[in-house]
Amino acid sequence: MLRLWLLFVSVLIASFAVLGWIGVRIYQEMPPIVAKVVTTDGRTVIDEGDISAGQNVWQSLGGMEVGSVWG
Repeated sequence: MLRLWLLFVSVLIASFAVLGWIGVRIYQEMPPIVAKVVTTDGRTVIDEGDISAGQNVWQSLGGMEVGSVWG
């Protein structure tokens, strides 16, 4: 019985170690959020406020769940 508990604890520790490693990698490799989008001549197309507002709308609609419908 002790052997099963040790196996269980080792699997649990290994699982959380992998989960933590993946979490760190996702955090390190996340895409940057741009401050603004400008044209080649320097005019601002979209600023940071519009970008974050659009992100909030996308998240309120369900995020990735509406990806196939909205393109």
